[in-house]
Amino acid sequence: MTPGRTAFTAVVAAVTVLGVAGCSAAGGLSSVTRGYSQVDLQRDVEAIRDAGAVGVQARVTIEEDEVLVATGGVADLATREPVPADGFYRIASNTKPFTATVVLQLVGEGALSLDDAVGKHLPGVVDGEGYDEDTITVRDLLQHTSGIDDSLNTDAIDPWRTEEAYLRHRRDRYELADLVALAMHYPPKSEPGTRHSYTNTNYLILGMLIEEVSGRPWAEEVTVRIIEPLGLEHTSIPDGPELPDPHAKSYYQFTPGGPMVDVTVMDVSLGGSGGAIISTTQDLTRFFEALLGVDSGPSLLAPFLLAEMQTTVPSQGSGRYGLGLGWSPLPCGDGYWRHGGAVPAYLSYEGFTNERGVVVSISSISANPEHDMAQNEAVSELLTNALCDR
Repeated sequence: MTPGRTAFTAVVAAVTVLGVAGCSAAGGLSSVTRGYSQVDLQRDVEAIRDAGAVGVQARVTIEEDEVLVATGGVADLATREPVPADGFYRIASNTKPFTATVVLQLVGEGALSLDDAVGKHLPGVVDGEGYDEDTITVRDLLQHTSGIDDSLNTDAIDPWRTEEAYLRHRRDRYELADLVALAMHYPPKSEPGTRHSYTNTNYLILGMLIEEVSGRPWAEEVTVRIIEPLGLEHTSIPDGPELPDPHAKSYYQFTPGGPMVDVTVMDVSLGGSGGAIISTTQDLTRFFEALLGVDSGPSLLAPFLLAEMQTTVPSQGSGRYGLGLGWSPLPCGDGYWRHGGAVPAYLSYEGFTNERGVVVSISSISANPEHDMAQNEAVSELLTNALCDR
């Protein structure tokens, strides 16, 4: 594995399990007062920039009626233009809660069950040596307890080994079935249902499951069930490698000490139903608020389905993971709901309680894992300050 790939793998792990050191392990949502200000948010955004991020944008929503927005760094290293306050970016694995929501809606409609085996709906898809399609359930896929390996681990489709590989493969298109088939060449990580092990393959299979059960592409189901009803006018599943304007360019450092390379143009069908969506901090806030039922608009899931989504198992660090939704503790008590996402070179973080929500986007990844962990710590500090109101 190359230095650049190693750095990216470390960042993905950190983003998807982001927690706060020294926190309570209690469940639920934190109680805060209103004191976190625009000045505080700008300070915390600049701390992320100072930790090495090229561009940062952040949004804090307080009980629906107060919104704080701040940016830091630059959108373009050449022109030095500022980061747009609500620019488009690739939300990467924050796609997974969208996919999970559609699956749970189908469960609510009786089209499938969380305890259905994968083989019932997709016979022959999970067919690698050591796998049993009749013991891996829909719940296992949603909760990353299937034991299936990650198709994105293979170097055969990795466009991030070198800058040359990126330029050669950045417009390549991938199909869900082909990506899942790649994972079947790798042995299981564990027995189904025994432990959480985060892997993109689970959500690629879920995308195929949505298509099989609904008779429509997963992207269309996400659009008609979530994007359109919530009025997410700046959220889309792209069919090409370009980003809409305005956006901060994304920068990836392929080798330690090497240049920051503009990698904004990228076909993210490689992430598919686990990582392909483009959105904004405003739209992503709207989605999570609707999903968690903390705003006055339409809800996405019936209470019993949201309860299933929020039933968690231990994940890495101090976090927990439900059905496409993660939870992290806070030092002020209780914790917040989130997911997180990372695709070269956009990093997406968020945290939501009953009282407020935070969404942060960073537009760069370096080849130094320690450097990016410093960024991660600065984001963690912002989340703590905003959600604990300090």
